[in-house]
Amino acid sequence: MTCKLTTLLRADGLKVIERFFTVPLDYADPEGQKIRVFARHIIPRDKAEKPEDEAKLPYCGPGFEVSHSVPSSSGLPGELYGKGYQIIWLDQRGTGLSSALSPESLPNNVRTDEEIAQYLKHFRADNIVRDAEFIRKSLLGNKENPEDRKWTLLGQSFGGFCITTYLSFHPEGVKEAFIAGGLPPLVDQPDEVYEALTKQVIKRNEIYYKKYPQDIRRVRNILAHLDAKSVTLPNGGRLTPNRFLQLGQHFGFHGGIDAVHQIVFRASNDLVHMDKLSYKTLQTIESQQPFDGNPLYAILHEPIYCQRRASQWSAARVVQKHDEFSWQKMKAQAGTVPVYFTGEMIFPDMFDDYANLRPWKGAAEILAKDTSWPPIYDLEQLAKNGVKVSAVTYFNDMYVDFNYAQQTASRIKNTEQYITNQLVHDGLREDPGDVMKKLFKLSKREFD
Repeated sequence: MTCKLTTLLRADGLKVIERFFTVPLDYADPEGQKIRVFARHIIPRDKAEKPEDEAKLPYCGPGFEVSHSVPSSSGLPGELYGKGYQIIWLDQRGTGLSSALSPESLPNNVRTDEEIAQYLKHFRADNIVRDAEFIRKSLLGNKENPEDRKWTLLGQSFGGFCITTYLSFHPEGVKEAFIAGGLPPLVDQPDEVYEALTKQVIKRNEIYYKKYPQDIRRVRNILAHLDAKSVTLPNGGRLTPNRFLQLGQHFGFHGGIDAVHQIVFRASNDLVHMDKLSYKTLQTIESQQPFDGNPLYAILHEPIYCQRRASQWSAARVVQKHDEFSWQKMKAQAGTVPVYFTGEMIFPDMFDDYANLRPWKGAAEILAKDTSWPPIYDLEQLAKNGVKVSAVTYFNDMYVDFNYAQQTASRIKNTEQYITNQLVHDGLREDPGDVMKKLFKLSKREFD
């Protein structure tokens, strides 16, 4: 069932159709509990001057990443509109305008830790893909030509993980696929992934402290202050040494190192002049950590790698092998010894430190021990994949290990890559013109 909410004709030449789709929470029980998935459908009017022309434009979707506002006609959307695509921007289940998923919005029949854990298990990539297929069939299922019932997929980061799941179980719905910084490790448990990614995080810390050597003492002073004081953030969360070091999650983005430096500089200045952190500094730190507003990101981060195996707080176990990430282990060292920031990693104490994660602490413990995660990839199907996959892979990606990406590219038939060391993980946003130009060129499969 679909509900078409509004149709807008924008001055920048875009037609916007906003829809809600009612889908099963559990596709194994299609008549059971339902949730809502929101999709924003954008049509470039200069490519479809008449209503009947719209049906002829190829579809690119879903975006797999949450879009809180109507996409503009520039940047990445502009590159796609310029090629004549109409786009479906999807708020994946549990995010954005889709059925909200947060501690305060759970259904009335989901209350105990076990009930919460079992409910949240329905929000992984496998069901995101099922939602996408539901939407594709709703929009394109009645097309006369079977090829017109397919759509092109574009996935950035986790979107690439979702596309790989899509190609595993529903390749019949895909015309071709573009992946940016998101060829996933084809593993069944994340330990080896974090072993590799931790090395990349160490490299980024080395670059950070080489660029800002004065921050070695500043960071240590900030951590000592947080260790000695109980510091509460504006929304009631706790700013502990561990949480402050989690700002390193931004190191893998363009400008991320500079952004963290600015926070360190501001916090250090506060301590020098006020012997405490200002409200503005606390507000800035809180705004840079997304987990309160999107708790799903935290609680299902490690399970995206799990197939019939438990994560067992993988990142925490791997990182504890490296003393340089721990203030408790490093505070006795000389003041010239740096303490390292952590990366895109989830730790058990985050469910104490983040105000909006606390209600899910028990469920997080249950999910960390869960061994019943279903398969999210079909290696046999990927090995015989007939869908064109064009991927941009970043050599210095802090979030998706390059070597694992190469292994995956070799295991998905019909995959071609553009590999660069000039962009990092968010290269698609940083330079969409260049990245999409390379991907469209790859798609032609023209070789010298």
